[in-house]
Formats: sequence, structure tokens, C-alpha cells
Amino acid sequence: MKSLNRRSFIQTAALSSLVLSGIPGISSLYSAEKGSGIKMGLCTYLWGKDMDLPALIKACEEARLFGVELRCDHKHGVGFENSPAERKEVKKRFADSPVDLVGFGTNEAFHYQDPEKLKKCIDNTKEWIKLSADCGGKGVKVKPNDIPKGADRGKITHQIADALNEIGRFAADYGQIIRLENHGSCSPIPIMKEIIEQVSAKNVGLCWNCNQDIDDREPGIAENFKSVQKYLADTVHVHELEKSSYPYDILVPLFIAMNYQGWFLLECHTKPSDPAQAMKDLRKEYEARWGIKG
Repeated sequence: MKSLNRRSFIQTAALSSLVLSGIPGISSLYSAEKGSGIKMGLCTYLWGKDMDLPALIKACEEARLFGVELRCDHKHGVGFENSPAERKEVKKRFADSPVDLVGFGTNEAFHYQDPEKLKKCIDNTKEWIKLSADCGGKGVKVKPNDIPKGADRGKITHQIADALNEIGRFAADYGQIIRLENHGSCSPIPIMKEIIEQVSAKNVGLCWNCNQDIDDREPGIAENFKSVQKYLADTVHVHELEKSSYPYDILVPLFIAMNYQGWFLLECHTKPSDPAQAMKDLRKEYEARWGIKG
């Protein structure tokens, strides 16, 4: 079999899983219309964290956010402590709805210099991978996360890449994608590029996190984006548009121009009185501003 590069693997895996899930409107993935490949979903960072799973799925349906990345330790109560029967029930709930379980957003990180801490995060990530597969998810989000004070940057980025290779190989056996979020002191794009260039596992990609005052550092957001474009995974974390100085008017057209096939997941930082309504409103903003209908 001809080997796939990382971008091909991620896009093929994401597309195959979407086709199998029977999500309405899947034909839009094949459209040449600008922006038609981008799909809108939710990351349950704050909006959605206090909803149980049925309420969360209903809110996503009504907001036309047809994908969700579940964060750990939230009220929806889905974690790797769930029994096989509970996992089966989670999978059924998503299968019975138009909402896709994009996967799980974890806090696992691989910069620790303590070998036991590092091993624990790697082992935990493997449990999240199995959970995602059992629940019908497509992948797991992880963090690099930091360059410890006084540590050699090259050694840390190499260590993080080694961990990603290990969990990437493990995830491939479960048909899962590993999404590395640019987060922590590893957030600057040159550092993320340094890490991902050392990763050989083809199912590991970058989750662009829209970091204020970091993504647009010299030489600017467009050049930073292009430097890692070929490594992008199938999720992007986007935030509120109101009163934001983040250069979305530069970033979003870059994704549209590459005919991005992944998810824009709303990862919002405010605490609205009615999160379900806020989800609807922000989703409409993205559609009105850039024509994102997926």
C-alpha cells in the first residue's frame, strides 16, 4: 500500500469517519464552493461545561454546531472511568443525533522532566484514545505544553515529539487522530513547527488555537500559518469575535483558501447567562462574516 503523508492521513481519516457517521450535508465536503469544507462545532471549555450530555447535544443541534469536542471533568460526565456499557450509551446518543463526537480535549502534556509524570501523561492519553474509539470519536487533543525554566529547548521539543510518536502509533491502531494544540509556552508557531517536524507518526497534526498576541508575532500571522499549514489537523479552536483584536479577517480566509475540511470549534471564554443562545449567535456571526455554512 502506498504510504500517506500526515496531511493526507488526517484528511482521509476525518473524511472517512464523517462519511461513516452519516452526518447530514456530508456532500458539502466535496463542493468546490469557497468555504464549504469548514464545519462549525463546539469545544466545551466554558460554554457547555455545565450541560449534561443530552442537553449538550440538543443545544448543539439547535445552534447548528454539528460537532463537539468534550472536555474532561465537565458535567457531561464522559471520561475514561466510564464502563463499557456507559461508553456504548454515549456512542448511541451521538449516533442517534446529527452531532458528531469530534473527540476529547485533554490536558495531557509531554514536557515534564520527571519521568513518572511524563509516563503518566502518556498512559492517560492512551486511555483517552481508547475512550474516543469506544464512544465513536475521531481523535484526542493534547498539549505540548511548556519549556521548563532552565531546560534546553531542543531536548524538550525532542522529548515532546518522541511522546507524540508513541501515542500516535498507539492511536493509529484505534483509527484516531492526535491533535497537538499550540498552548502554553510552546504556543509560538516556530516552537510548534520545531516539535511537529520531529514527529513521524502520520496521524499527528496541529490544532490551531487562535492565541492572542502570539500567532501574529513576526513575521506575521499569514507567514506563521503557511509555515505549518501542511501539518494542520482537523480541528481549530476559535473564540468570540466581539471586541476581539485577533486577526480573524486574515486567518479565516487562509483556511478558506486551502479548502480546509476540518472543524472550527467554538472555544469561548465568556460566561453568558444563556450559553445555548450564545452558541446560536456566535455561529451565525461566523456564517454572516465568512459564509461558513458547514
